Amino acid sequence: MTSTDTSNSRLPTLFISHGAPNMALTQNEAREFMAHLGNRYDRPAAIVICSAHFETKGPAVVTDDRPEMIYDFRGFEKELYEIQYPAPGEPKIAEKVASLIETAGMSVERIEKRGFDHGTWVPLSLIYPNAEIPVVQVSIDPDETPDYHYRLGQALASLARQGVLLIGSGNITHNLMALFSQGQNPEQDKQMETWVEEFVSWFDDRMDAGDTAALLNYRSEAPHAMENHPEDDHLLPIFFSLGAAGEGYMAKKIHDSTQFGFLAMDAYEFRRTP
Repeated sequence: MTSTDTSNSRLPTLFISHGAPNMALTQNEAREFMAHLGNRYDRPAAIVICSAHFETKGPAVVTDDRPEMIYDFRGFEKELYEIQYPAPGEPKIAEKVASLIETAGMSVERIEKRGFDHGTWVPLSLIYPNAEIPVVQVSIDPDETPDYHYRLGQALASLARQGVLLIGSGNITHNLMALFSQGQNPEQDKQMETWVEEFVSWFDDRMDAGDTAALLNYRSEAPHAMENHPEDDHLLPIFFSLGAAGEGYMAKKIHDSTQFGFLAMDAYEFRRTP
């Protein structure tokens, strides 16, 4: 990918891999990256985030002015269930988001009460720990295509010019079955590591080339797509981010690391070309 640029001249669109919920507690490379990410940019007026853990049929926008917490996981440290991220919502921006989606020809559901899932509060509690920036949540539809999520992002692209930080939160690789069976078959584990590396490398190459068509058809074109994503849900937010970046985007990898061997934690920044 292109070299790191620390310019704060305008807000980009981001895709982040949010990892396991206990990243909020555990020191690792991805956590360290997120703890410094907010310093790269001017302070946003608001954040619009599309999390892989907010699933609806068709697009939905949360209009709640005081979202609560959702602890949508089990078997992790008890301290995780005590974390609060009291960022406000912003009904006016939420309504603007909903209106833009409708203008793009998509019906949209407005949800009055829906808390922050861990795909939202874990990364944001690291990136913007003061919880002062308003957050508006947009859903994925796990039954829809990458192209649908790309068009959803396109509908909101104008917000990036108004001081709004648009974020897709998922994971560049996400095969929980492989993670849970890790260590049972060393040869299979080694093969999975190769599959992860080749899959991520393909994404990097296609992003560098600006090959949106190939990215949207990753299921048929990317190597080991099914092995890295048995289901689409955790990759769909990257297509939201690509759409929100606008035509002729420039992609930049701003982080790469791996957790648990198979969970790639890559993050990307997308900017419009001049």
